[in-house]
Amino acid sequence: MRFLALGINHKTAPVALRERVAFTPSQLEEASQQLRKHESIKEAAIVSTCNRTEVYTLVEAGDARPLLTWLSEFHGLSLEEIAEYSYVHEDQSAIGHLMRVASGLDSMVLGEPQILGQIKDAYDLAKQQQLLGSGMELLFQQVFATAKRVRTETGIGTNPVSVAYAAVSLAQKIFADLKDSHALLIGAGETIELVARHLRQAGVQKMTIANRTVEKAQVLADEMQAEAVALNAIPDCLVKSDIVISSTAAPLPILGKGMVERALKLRRHKPIFMVDIAVPRDIEPQVDQLDDVFLFTVDDLQEVIDENLAARREAARQAEELISGSVQEFLRSLRVRDAGRMIGEFRRNAQELADTELQLALSQLDQGQDAREVLQRLTRSLTNKWLHHPTLKLREASAENRADLLAAASELLNLTDPEELSKPRANKEP
Repeated sequence: MRFLALGINHKTAPVALRERVAFTPSQLEEASQQLRKHESIKEAAIVSTCNRTEVYTLVEAGDARPLLTWLSEFHGLSLEEIAEYSYVHEDQSAIGHLMRVASGLDSMVLGEPQILGQIKDAYDLAKQQQLLGSGMELLFQQVFATAKRVRTETGIGTNPVSVAYAAVSLAQKIFADLKDSHALLIGAGETIELVARHLRQAGVQKMTIANRTVEKAQVLADEMQAEAVALNAIPDCLVKSDIVISSTAAPLPILGKGMVERALKLRRHKPIFMVDIAVPRDIEPQVDQLDDVFLFTVDDLQEVIDENLAARREAARQAEELISGSVQEFLRSLRVRDAGRMIGEFRRNAQELADTELQLALSQLDQGQDAREVLQRLTRSLTNKWLHHPTLKLREASAENRADLLAAASELLNLTDPEELSKPRANKEP
């Protein structure tokens, strides 16, 4: 049996192709059913996100061509088109790749945690669709354990590398406790949405979202249990805001020095932390001249992100070493499992032989034969039949000069070292 991973991701394919190869939720169920009936695939799982589509399989033999053909036919694409932008990992490489993906080492944002949840979703669906057997079940459990170790032992996710996360991290450095802070978020786009989520996770309870279109701000405000206002309400909101984070597409600044200065007077000069993520800027540069304002721009955040990326790369190096060891641990567990099957068969054969001889001995005892003689015949017969095949193989190995096999048999059967047996016997003194 061998593991195969076929995939297309943000590194190998443009978004136009990734969109065509991605699986919708309904397609995932249909694809799972097809894979379950595929003649060359024994076990499988599909990972499909905005940045990657990967199919992990366990097959008896062969390469990834049948899988590549299936993927192209399922999505109505030419085999050549998918082959040009796809990658294939086999066996140990496939195992290590899945561990790297689950740990966030193969993501667009190094170390991002969402991919692990997506891998778990793929595992759950594969299990529901009866696509997993003992091989891939064992693999996924090792993958999840490895990803957890990467998170806890390397610090891969402790340093923020997104603009939204970096903005909130800076706020946490300014304020000892964010739960008592009031945040004003200007804009209602994707970046502000992420900022709002990070602030909520950091403990901020009071938020106001200001936007040109109040209805759009209200959608996010409802989700965050916040207040939604129009842009013309910003001067009043500034007075109660300890944190201001702005990201709009406005061509001119929304917050001027005079507006902020008036708010500071009404706040009795209680400091305000401001982050201007917009390009062009939403906050006039002159605001930074005010003593009670901590103003950061997107360039300042980029410095933080660059530093944290460097820290994540070092953590990624440590994670690679951890994953390498985990791959070897998994391969060892597979070998132990395979040996268990062999041991089970060996013991069953021995037990069947013993049961047969025992029935014969019991029959002889029932016939009134001498018990001592019956037991002696039983032990001789068992010994001869148990050792018959190994004895033949040892003789053949010796005749063929199979030193490797003889050495293995010596260790396995706890015998004298074959090299010792080949040495001339010392003459005994009379």
